[in-house]
Amino acid sequence: MTKKIKAVDFFCGGGGMSYGMQKAGITVLAGIDNEESCRETYKSNIKGAEFIKANVFDLKEEELQSKLNLTQNDENLLLIGCSPCQFWSIINTDKKKSKESKNLLIEFERFVRYFNPGYVVVENVPGVLRKKEESGLSAFINWLKEKKYKVHFKVHDTSDYGVPQSRKRFTLIANRITGKEIEPIKARKKLTVRDVLGSENGFKKIKAGHKDSTKFYHSVPSISELTLKRIKKVKKNGGNRLSFANDPELQLDCFIGRDNSFKDTFGRLWWDKPSPTITTKFFSVSCGRFVHPEENRALSIREGATLQSFPKSYKFFGTSHAGISRLIGNAVPPEYAKRVGKAIIKNHINAV
Repeated sequence: MTKKIKAVDFFCGGGGMSYGMQKAGITVLAGIDNEESCRETYKSNIKGAEFIKANVFDLKEEELQSKLNLTQNDENLLLIGCSPCQFWSIINTDKKKSKESKNLLIEFERFVRYFNPGYVVVENVPGVLRKKEESGLSAFINWLKEKKYKVHFKVHDTSDYGVPQSRKRFTLIANRITGKEIEPIKARKKLTVRDVLGSENGFKKIKAGHKDSTKFYHSVPSISELTLKRIKKVKKNGGNRLSFANDPELQLDCFIGRDNSFKDTFGRLWWDKPSPTITTKFFSVSCGRFVHPEENRALSIREGATLQSFPKSYKFFGTSHAGISRLIGNAVPPEYAKRVGKAIIKNHINAV
């Protein structure tokens, strides 16, 4: 039982979960993803792990077993499934486009049933729990319990776990090694935007449109003169679009008479609170509360990554600003993943 835990990370993306698990002390064997655009970022940061480009609908259990030299019923094996979750999100996305992601959890379950690993981790949007029958989650949990796994499943806010961001995520941790319910390890204090951003934390002041040619990626898109006027009106440190609601030149037609709708649009972050959820569009001031607390611009790529708890040394690769931001916004915050991994290791060490 003292053998080191090894993990396979399904739907690995840019490696947030894998990186956190490695930092916890778990050996990551491979990351699996259908997006080729993830490969370079994943391989550059998750040392020693293989990147397997595969559509999980087409991947066969025996094929994965052979490729990674896995064995069934391995108590030291951890299978992780953080499937794309647009279909179950409360955010108003195009459900037709995301429908193919609807059954990914069911496909992941197929590998869990086959390998019967010591541990299973699933991370997703809270919506997968709200619709647990439709999403297949309820049947999956019942199967795990029948197979004598002790199952923890709950919506956690990552700001309680060392991530400077309020991000609610469904997390399932299943364990058939002990009869104990495993929960992520909480942090002693909440981190705020001030703890990680600003010039004292290595982020020099920049203007909208600044392009950072280094791998630090302190880059931010340009904005129109009208958008800049709007942002300048928004109060520093937590202001919102109501600051320009009564200005006929600046008010947007879609918000006339709707002061209580979408108030975070054009909103600034607060210095002394965790940031709001970092989405794939965190670089756009019109897509949420993504304006810097005092500078007149959206968050830079590196600032978004830092609020997701990626280290400043993490390398990102992509052909566009939006593409890299998508990798960051879709990621599991590495610090949260690390605290899940540490809890699993603690359970493994204490197993009788």
